[in-house]
Amino acid sequence: RGRPQPKPRLRAHRLVRASGRAAAGAAQPAGTMAPFARNDKTILEIALPALVGGVLALVFTAYTYATLKREPTGKDVGRPLVDKYGAMIKDGAMAFLKEEYKWLSVFVVLLGGILCALFSVEDQHTKLDGVLTTFAFFLGAILSASAGWLGMMVATDGNTRTTAACAGKEVKDSQGKVTGGTGSLNDGLRVAFKAGSVMGFVVVGLGLVGCAGCFCILAMHQGLGKTESLQILAGFGFGASSIALFARVAGGIYTKAADVGADLVGKVEAGIDEDDPHNPAVIADNVGDNVGDVAGMGADLFESYVGSIIAAATLAKRDNEIALPFWLSACGVVAAMIGTMAVSTNEKGEGWNSNLGALMWALEKGTMLAGAIFLGLGAACCHLLGGMWGAYICVLIGLACGMIIGKITEYFTSFDFAPVKSIKARGATGPATVTIQGLGVGMISCVPTIVVLVCAILGCAAIKGEYGVAIAAVGMLATLGITLATDAYGPVADNAGGLAEMDPAIPDEVRCITDSLDALGNTTAATGKGFAIGSAVLTSLSLLAAFKEQAQLDVSLLAVTDPYVLSGMLFGAMLPYMFAALTMISVGKAAAEIIMEVRDQFHNRPDLVAQDGKTTLKDCIIMASNGEPIPPHMDVIPDSNKCVAISTKSSVREMIAPGAYAILAPLFVGFLVGPRCLVGMLAGGIGSGAMVAIMMSNAGGAWDNAKKYISGGFDPDPALRKKDGNGNSTPAHDAAVTGDTVGDPFKDTSGPALNILMKLMAILSLVFAQYFESINGGKGLFKL
Repeated sequence: RGRPQPKPRLRAHRLVRASGRAAAGAAQPAGTMAPFARNDKTILEIALPALVGGVLALVFTAYTYATLKREPTGKDVGRPLVDKYGAMIKDGAMAFLKEEYKWLSVFVVLLGGILCALFSVEDQHTKLDGVLTTFAFFLGAILSASAGWLGMMVATDGNTRTTAACAGKEVKDSQGKVTGGTGSLNDGLRVAFKAGSVMGFVVVGLGLVGCAGCFCILAMHQGLGKTESLQILAGFGFGASSIALFARVAGGIYTKAADVGADLVGKVEAGIDEDDPHNPAVIADNVGDNVGDVAGMGADLFESYVGSIIAAATLAKRDNEIALPFWLSACGVVAAMIGTMAVSTNEKGEGWNSNLGALMWALEKGTMLAGAIFLGLGAACCHLLGGMWGAYICVLIGLACGMIIGKITEYFTSFDFAPVKSIKARGATGPATVTIQGLGVGMISCVPTIVVLVCAILGCAAIKGEYGVAIAAVGMLATLGITLATDAYGPVADNAGGLAEMDPAIPDEVRCITDSLDALGNTTAATGKGFAIGSAVLTSLSLLAAFKEQAQLDVSLLAVTDPYVLSGMLFGAMLPYMFAALTMISVGKAAAEIIMEVRDQFHNRPDLVAQDGKTTLKDCIIMASNGEPIPPHMDVIPDSNKCVAISTKSSVREMIAPGAYAILAPLFVGFLVGPRCLVGMLAGGIGSGAMVAIMMSNAGGAWDNAKKYISGGFDPDPALRKKDGNGNSTPAHDAAVTGDTVGDPFKDTSGPALNILMKLMAILSLVFAQYFESINGGKGLFKL
């Protein structure tokens, strides 16, 4: 009583779609099709394979975690210092997550209350629309946060075990002299990949169980059909997107603030190694690798994964098309599980001089095996669902698109190829030319990536229309379990290398092994970012198409020359630049605090003294920079907790403005101007965001590996090496470090966060689509 009645046009539209599906099912004579080919599927027939696949992924996660916990730690191989520093990294990571989730829980509760109130004002489907939308939103947010938490916990357990696996137990000769260890590159790779696999499969498992389970709960509610349930299910994706954005932004600010502070003061000013334990920001830097590249990337791809399923099911015109993304995702779980068993290598650890191509094959053969198995299982699904071969070709295009984008990214960011070597060569003329060359490499890397995406979109659209593009995104992300495992492996290997460098008792041979793993991790991290951008573009386009359908927009009103659409496109194209600016500025502010703290500890902290009561931290820094061994009684431990606290506080504080801006922009346009302008805004944001994200991620990765190339001393020109003949840092090395410092927020903060910006704006618009359409007949509060 007192509520306005639902719009007759909306109800009629749903009845037409429902009757159309019934007619499609009735048009095919009974007994002439496979049992699963009929188009009047029950909810369980649609969602049960995904539920089973999700449970399988979670069981595989539990098994993998149990085997990881049985691997030896530093204490088991006589390296207790590795466990000590590893515990500090884990404590810092958990402290950050607790602080971040404390603020996010308040945000989620407030936003959930707003959703409940808005969708309870008018009965779109039933009287419980507000409650059901809020339930879906809370579930998506909780599962996204849980995936980040579990992935972080396992990654920080895996780093110490990876270092221990690389070191192995000491081997001594008859005189008791240590002659080596029992560890190997394959042992370290196996343990690090186990930790990454837990992250990959926990994302897939929670995503499938949550998405399919929520769909079942909604569809079984009285008064809701499949179409209406999918409209409310968009709230699940909105909850996942909200957590993903804040996790990515806060994690990116944290990791790069600590990294920039540690590099500029430690390497450039003091001349010590990257992971020297006397640098107070080193622990925060290693914590940042986990919060940015494990929790952040996991939340990002969790949202892409569920978003692609929701978009494809929403665009479906019949039950078999609704079922296909759920079935394909289940097939991808099985394929990825088998693919993980193929990951291994026979390479020897030769540090940064390793054969990266051979090392990449150790992981690529697993992903290729998973892809091949998935294509076979996917063909079976399409056959069972009535011969959906057009959709199968789109899935094939999506899977191939992801692999090609990964190879393109590897070309522009690996120091085996010309782009990175060109940046290295500019080191001889100073930091300005290094920066210019890196920007040029990043910009030109957009060309092949965008060409591949455009070809994939046009091909899928020609075959199956908007649904083809959506199902291609599902195909690209279907084997996410192993794809994310190879990406999450990177920060685990990076941490393992840092821990090996922090323990002076670990010999150089072990550091060569961890450096080899780190070199491989840098490449997988770069290719993972390219894959994430490609999947974000396809998912965002699919969500945009679903929004256009749910808002019931007349295509004739969406011409590019329409002033409302064009205004929206211009506004949307500006948003990624504004978002990138906010996150870059935030990194600069947070890094400045870290730099001041590190300098203060180096020069103004007489309380930081060794056991002898005389040696200060500054004395240890001087000895370390000169390569002198530091006796235990003269060693000084810096106050690392202070840097961890600064990074945590500043990153959580700085994540609020970009996050609020990303959520308010589409609401502002949708409520005030209407869905027609909002379509233009989303299109402009996707186009602009894709370019900026590719440029930033690839430029940052290229700068990083150019620095690694010079640090490794691979170039025959002595001027392009880390140290000169007198043991001093060369100008080329200092220039490369400057380029890497500029690229840090490019590749690990602003660039990756733009993926979520595109998806968040699209999924939020889909959630509010019918609400926007109901305001003054879709003309917004301004009645334009």
